Amino acid sequence: MPACTFKRTRHRYPQITISLYRREQSGVKHQMKYLKKQYRPKGEWQKDRARRRVKQEAKKHISTHRTETATNGNDSREDGHPRFPTNHEVEGTIRVSSKGVGYVEVEGMKEDVEIDPAFLGTALDQNRVRIVLHGKITGSRQTGEVTAILFRSKTKFTGVLDREGGSFFLIPDDHRMYKNILIPAQNLHGAQKGEKVFVEMKDWKDARKEPLGEVLRVLGVPDTHEVEMQAIVLERGFDTTFDPDVLLAAEEIPLAIPEDEAAKRRDFRETLTFTIDPHDAKDFDDALSWKKLPEGKIEVGVHIADVSHYVTPGIRIDKEALERGTSVYLVDRTIPMLPERLSNGICSLVEGEDRLTFSAVFTMDPRGKLLGEWFGRTIIHSAKRFSYEEAQAVIDTGKGPHCEALLSLNAIAKILRNKRIEAGAIAFEAEEVKFELDKNGKPLRVYKKVLQDTNKLIEEFMLLANKRVAELIATKDKRAESVFVYRVHDQPNEERMQDLRDFLHGIGYNLKLDKNGQISSHNINKMLEDVRGRAEEAMIQMATVRSMAKAVYATKNIGHFGLGFEYYTHFTSPIRRYPDLMVHRLLESYLKGHPVPKKKLEEQEHLARYSSQMEVAAAEAERASIKYKQCEYFAERIGLEIAGTISGVTEWGIYVEDPETKAEGMVHVRDIPNDYYFFEQKNYRIIGKSKGKSYRLGDKVRVKIATVDLKKKLIGMKLVS
Repeated sequence: MPACTFKRTRHRYPQITISLYRREQSGVKHQMKYLKKQYRPKGEWQKDRARRRVKQEAKKHISTHRTETATNGNDSREDGHPRFPTNHEVEGTIRVSSKGVGYVEVEGMKEDVEIDPAFLGTALDQNRVRIVLHGKITGSRQTGEVTAILFRSKTKFTGVLDREGGSFFLIPDDHRMYKNILIPAQNLHGAQKGEKVFVEMKDWKDARKEPLGEVLRVLGVPDTHEVEMQAIVLERGFDTTFDPDVLLAAEEIPLAIPEDEAAKRRDFRETLTFTIDPHDAKDFDDALSWKKLPEGKIEVGVHIADVSHYVTPGIRIDKEALERGTSVYLVDRTIPMLPERLSNGICSLVEGEDRLTFSAVFTMDPRGKLLGEWFGRTIIHSAKRFSYEEAQAVIDTGKGPHCEALLSLNAIAKILRNKRIEAGAIAFEAEEVKFELDKNGKPLRVYKKVLQDTNKLIEEFMLLANKRVAELIATKDKRAESVFVYRVHDQPNEERMQDLRDFLHGIGYNLKLDKNGQISSHNINKMLEDVRGRAEEAMIQMATVRSMAKAVYATKNIGHFGLGFEYYTHFTSPIRRYPDLMVHRLLESYLKGHPVPKKKLEEQEHLARYSSQMEVAAAEAERASIKYKQCEYFAERIGLEIAGTISGVTEWGIYVEDPETKAEGMVHVRDIPNDYYFFEQKNYRIIGKSKGKSYRLGDKVRVKIATVDLKKKLIGMKLVS
């Protein structure tokens, strides 16, 4: 359960929202006829109750609708968003919750359109759909129904094969896939009941029937390490292997750098250059160079692997990289975007080897003031491969290889960070979980990754390079404004921010408004500073992050709220992010004075949207692998007592987070002894009806591990008195 969830009250049976898909004048009788076709309660008592409710809602809705002023599609509300008329058809992308409720994001609408399960048709999560809007009752959420599936973004699912009678069907792992998939005998391809399989949905046009599918791959025995890691990756649209033709194309790329290619580039091979990465990293896509200049000035180079030199548009490797969109980082492995010959070899900035790079070179004073900059293709020779820990030891002790350079860069990075935060960047510090696994993939230890100055050093210079590349294109070449790929982060949604304020107020904190009545990044930073070091810090930071808009790739720049930048892009990781490769290609065109044709805009926007989707999928895969290993870790520790923090409260129980492993489990309300507890949503607590004892967000509690469900990735806990 997320650290903070603002729960919407749900009825015992699906809420019936009257469709205006047909004309309102057709009246109650026609509305009921349509609804009966769409909504099919199972029990007889439900049917009677639903019929009464349909009739009541139909009468109420039509009466209300007749009193409302008719509007057309060009009208606007006071908030500036267009007013869509009843019976209006719009298109959007649907998200489906685990409860089977859909939410469609429609461009131009202030809030998502809610789709009741009865009106989903055959729509699945992330499908592109056409919907018709229902009449909107004042004060209620805009609802609608799906009328057409325009594009299915996902047709492949992992799960366990089951059998009932003579029929085989897939029970999907994805909780957002609310239908089992029927597998005809001829499509089993040797799969057996109880095996974990990878299935493609072949046909589903009738919501009253099960979709049909075919087994693509038998993964093996469920709840085993290799099978579950493969399933996590496949479920989210990635693959663990490359096709032979992709690997062959990579093998044909020569490792040696031709002399004529080196001669075209600015040469940094005699300039001190090094990498700083995690100790277990295999792909090194960024390096820093450092050089003293006259008058106390410093030259800092941010050198990025020149993937675009080797991976040109349209070749087989490029098509594969585009389809993947990003590398995926699981607890025990990396699923690379590029074949290993490129990602870990030819393009990787390994120690002691010449490598081709695309660089942003800055002239600075010792206080971090930017005095000059240069962008272009280069060649480097990394003198040292530091781990974060090794570089930190040099900084801490003032002794070791390249000490002067590291101390200088660290001092400048701290100044850059302070300036960013003063200018409005939000000072989030995320906690990451790492695992120590045995040879079979079983977790032996779970621990939090400690961020050091060297992590922040690298981060600041990468941010600087990304920012200055975006500013270069946006401000110096206006032709690029419509044909460049930005990393954008929208202003926070007012409703979400108000929910966050209410949540914080309920646990004793105040998120202040600025003089314009808005929530500013400075006020968010002040609140985060107030909770620094407290037990509820991680929970509040997570709640704040989830209240923000999601950063995405786009060709239209709207700035980056979280970083406080007017212009920002991703330039620094082309080995593992496809948008960075796009940015390298676009930047090279502009540096050469070759304007990118405006007809490329639609293509670039499509690629940006797709890359954003794959980024989300990769993040989901990473979280799923962490969650699975957390569950696996505690499955071996049933009965273990831990001191945790309440990270979520709902009507069915409390969620408790273990501060060491960041694992979250639930204490069901029925298992809390000595009273009947009910949920007080406004105060984010449950409270005993008789004795008044309460459990609220942020409270410290002692619990023991009671149950672990690996299939559902759930940890059950009980309070220790």
